[in-house]
Amino acid sequence: MMAKNPPKPAPRRIFQERLKITALPLYFEGFLLVKRSEYQEYKHYWTELRGTTLFFYSDKKSPTYVDKLDLIDLTCLTDQNSTVKNCAKFTLVLPKEEVQLKTENTESGEEWRGFILTVTELSVPQHVSLLPGQVIRLHEVLEREKKRRIETEPTPSSAVEKKEPTEDYADVLSPMPACFYTVSRKEATEMLEKNPSLGNMILRPGSDSKSYSITIRQEIDMPRIKHYKVMSVGKNYTIELEKPVTLPNLFSVVDYFMKETRGNLRPFIYSADETSETEGSPVTPLK
Repeated sequence: MMAKNPPKPAPRRIFQERLKITALPLYFEGFLLVKRSEYQEYKHYWTELRGTTLFFYSDKKSPTYVDKLDLIDLTCLTDQNSTVKNCAKFTLVLPKEEVQLKTENTESGEEWRGFILTVTELSVPQHVSLLPGQVIRLHEVLEREKKRRIETEPTPSSAVEKKEPTEDYADVLSPMPACFYTVSRKEATEMLEKNPSLGNMILRPGSDSKSYSITIRQEIDMPRIKHYKVMSVGKNYTIELEKPVTLPNLFSVVDYFMKETRGNLRPFIYSADETSETEGSPVTPLK
């Protein structure tokens, strides 16, 4: 007899799924209590430090992050006195917000401080209490991050070439979110209805060459399919809502839907062993 719930993905498969969302290298991971400016209280996240970005997951086995925080412009990291024994607490001061972090123990706190400062300041901090092996890991991460930044920095010649690209050329070069599929409205609906465990949000081409569409499947009282038009306006993208939202790229469009629904919407991502065959099914029209 088959189980009612699908089995949870194995760790290696989770790692591969997360690589489809971001190619940033994984430097450190663990549980963190996080309090951002829009949070009323701390939230418990499985957290990955990839490059200079923190990715927050609802749990250790979730393949899709619910929030992320770019640390490239980190102003400083300040220690806070914790009222909880054996718990480290510190604040990340960024230009537009301050984010409070708490760890489950002081040793974990020292590691998080060490890795965050190493990748943001591009130097191994001298004032962290870590074991020799942990310090060696910081030096390894430092070299990897220096190499990554050199490889991702545009050369002067490429910067000149990218100043005025044609629209078609820019579209070819631009990477697409992992949940983008060249499918029709009907096919997107079928994919979401037949494979709910893989996600509930698809980005697809729009009805014309200048637009895209987001197709989502939500289960509130009953499963519902909705479609949202995303217009390409210059170098930006505008989601046609009651109050239109304009964002710089399609990755930000996907992130917007995830954040606005507090992670209830997840990018639809096929696993390597999944097929993409779909059959006909009714489509719920836009209201």
